[in-house]
Amino acid sequence: MRVKQHTIKKQVTVSGVGLHTGVISNMTFLPAPPNHGYKFQRVDIEGMPIIDADVDNVVDVSRGTTLEQSGARVFTVEHVLAALVGLEIDNVLIQLDGPEPPIMDGSSIQFIEILDNAGLEEQNALRRFFEVPESITFRDASREVEMAALPLDNYRVTVMVDYNSPVLGSQHASITDISQFRNEIASCRTFCFLHELEMLYNQNLIKGGDLNNAIVVVDRVVEEKELEHLAKMFNKEKVEVRKEGILNNVELRYKNEPARHKLLDVVGDLALVGRPIKAQIMAARPGHAANVAFAKKIKRAMEKAGPSHIPHYDPKLPPVMDIAQISNILPHRYPFQLLDKIIYLDDTVVAGIKNVTINEPFFMGHFPANPVMPGVLQVEAMAQTGGILVLSTVDDPENYWTYFLGIENCKFRKMVVPGDTLVFKCELLAPIRRGIAKMKGEAYVGNTLVCEAVMTASIVRKES
Repeated sequence: MRVKQHTIKKQVTVSGVGLHTGVISNMTFLPAPPNHGYKFQRVDIEGMPIIDADVDNVVDVSRGTTLEQSGARVFTVEHVLAALVGLEIDNVLIQLDGPEPPIMDGSSIQFIEILDNAGLEEQNALRRFFEVPESITFRDASREVEMAALPLDNYRVTVMVDYNSPVLGSQHASITDISQFRNEIASCRTFCFLHELEMLYNQNLIKGGDLNNAIVVVDRVVEEKELEHLAKMFNKEKVEVRKEGILNNVELRYKNEPARHKLLDVVGDLALVGRPIKAQIMAARPGHAANVAFAKKIKRAMEKAGPSHIPHYDPKLPPVMDIAQISNILPHRYPFQLLDKIIYLDDTVVAGIKNVTINEPFFMGHFPANPVMPGVLQVEAMAQTGGILVLSTVDDPENYWTYFLGIENCKFRKMVVPGDTLVFKCELLAPIRRGIAKMKGEAYVGNTLVCEAVMTASIVRKES
């Protein structure tokens, strides 16, 4: 799995009819900054409202997953989200001039292809995986649905479906790594049973349904008169069925294509937890209602694990900047080189790491019998983190000095002692003007805020 966050290099557009609304729409994928996540935007509505791809925004799961926020809805989002997860794209804005993404051929493969055309761009931020700490389970006895997320240092998905159908029988599908999604899962199309068609049609759904974008499984004997009625429903001259039971003799891409498509739906719906997942996902007879209920349980576990505004530090992952790269930018040296790593960097936010050890020179004289890191050095380390952010705005940072101009509202919340790992976060409060930067700095040990301050700094070219 990729370690750093990714977006796309350029905007790309696909067009087509929505499966359930029958409305033709244009859908444009646009690059987005780190930690943006997946967001939809209805550009056809006044104010162009944003709808976050968040499981708490799900309002309907009848034959697809529908999101609503700020009074705006987007229908059937799961195939688009599955493509983004399958390509390990973290940040993208999806603009729509209609209520529903195009169904295309009923799978994710055409979204994969258009995103490939856009190209991927690595970003200066580590992916914030949610590593499932212990088993999370969901069960719906009335539908015989069981789902589980088990701890694993990867993302694997296994799905079983069983419809008591002589045509489908019991089917399984699985991937052992998300990189397999493109070739093994993405091209698998949505499906339904013949006996469901009339019900869906009468419920004002599948207005954009076509025998080219869905597999219709025929699990009973069909009279000629009914075939004529179906032809009229789908605006076809004629529809027919072979013994294997697929309407209009559509050829399956895989023998277990329905199970593979259910896996696709699981991947798309679980994207709504808001972060890439590391877990073994196992699902028996899943559907959108179960997927969403399961995703909510995962999100609640994720929220319990810690606040999302605190920078996440995983020492197993490579940094955005190591000590050698930091030394090339900042002029500080022993004993005032206080920053060890940069783990996040974008246009307005930076996060850095300081490992506090008993070997720090200041512990020799600062309460040697009760070693506590001096508050002034916590602020200095936080300022050095902010210096990386400010210097990243110029092309040749090695030719600039950074100077403190002011510190406001500085508070020390808890003592920092040897063995602690300080996580610093600095965020610009306003755009940098005339070389002057004002930023809010915070320092954490674990999920505990230990220090905070508002800092003003100036960057000055060395010749000056």
